[in-house]
Amino acid sequence: MQNKKSKDTLILKTDRKPIRVGISIGDINGIGPEVIIKALRNSDILMDCTPIIYGSTKTMSFHKKAINDDLFNYQRVPDAANAQDRKISIVPCWNEVVDIQLGKANETGGKYAFKSLERATQDLAAGKIDVLVTAPISKETIHMAGFKFPGHTEYLADLSGADDALMMMVSGDLRVALVTSHIPLKQVIQEVTQEKVLAKIQELEKSLKKDFGIVRPRIAVLGLNPHAGEKGEMGTEESEQITPAIQKAMEEGILTFGPYPADGFFGSRQYANFDGVLSMYHDQGLTGFKSLAFNDGVNFTAGLPIVRTSPDHGTAFDIAGKDEAHEQSMRSAIYLAVDIYRTRKFVKEMNENPLKSRPVREERKSKFF
Repeated sequence: MQNKKSKDTLILKTDRKPIRVGISIGDINGIGPEVIIKALRNSDILMDCTPIIYGSTKTMSFHKKAINDDLFNYQRVPDAANAQDRKISIVPCWNEVVDIQLGKANETGGKYAFKSLERATQDLAAGKIDVLVTAPISKETIHMAGFKFPGHTEYLADLSGADDALMMMVSGDLRVALVTSHIPLKQVIQEVTQEKVLAKIQELEKSLKKDFGIVRPRIAVLGLNPHAGEKGEMGTEESEQITPAIQKAMEEGILTFGPYPADGFFGSRQYANFDGVLSMYHDQGLTGFKSLAFNDGVNFTAGLPIVRTSPDHGTAFDIAGKDEAHEQSMRSAIYLAVDIYRTRKFVKEMNENPLKSRPVREERKSKFF
């Protein structure tokens, strides 16, 4: 194996038309509105996108005042279709005055986060926006409001008609995807099967090609147990489930290596030799990732027909309204969504063959087609 990162990355040429970026507001009692304001108040970002915020002008004004901001300017539009290129617009999702209680985890915050998300996904399905960036929600409060999914990833997978989505954390060339995401640790072992690991490897390779323009991606797979099982001394999942999945992926022509012990893999910077990393469970992958890229990391939902990104942090109720939230992760989420949208378009154009027909297959119904 060569200790050299793949350089087969496509160079994109675009017309730089601004991408219409829908932004759901997140929990209104958290830092979501604040990081949106801070990420967008530098007008340079408008060269690449047209931000369309789903919420209310009163809510954004409240947060603007809380952090004494005088740089963030926007216009209210009745519908996303009325948004002007390279201008910040707010689409009203409610008109009533809301009792915002900064730092409080309550049903009100979850209710309006859900309203914003629903309107944004409706417009995404209707083609009124090109991509979706979601500000942080509180799973506790949005569940109080009737949200039935573990998180954004599962909600969007359901709307897309996808059997499963791939949660991926991105920061520059570091891309960490998960076999399992929002489930209790005690359920992870039964979920780490040869079939599922192979499916996630396949999905990761597709995303690296389609979303990031990497022609021959190299994928590292982490083990489940300490020391990747220590040849069976600390568990057999590696030999019985993970290694066979890696071998099958290699037989399919996917450049897959491992399984690697997670601690040494991140600690020794082995990740720099790969285009993507597949982790077995949430904290295994995200602990390594956030240790390296906490301020600018992005959560990307791969494997869907739509593009959705999010900052890699939560609602941070403890600092809401204190002007202490960092906006770089939100800004990175916006730029990544734009980049992936353009990369998908470019890769599709490069691979289109109008003379080649494909059989029509029965697919799950998707609201995004």
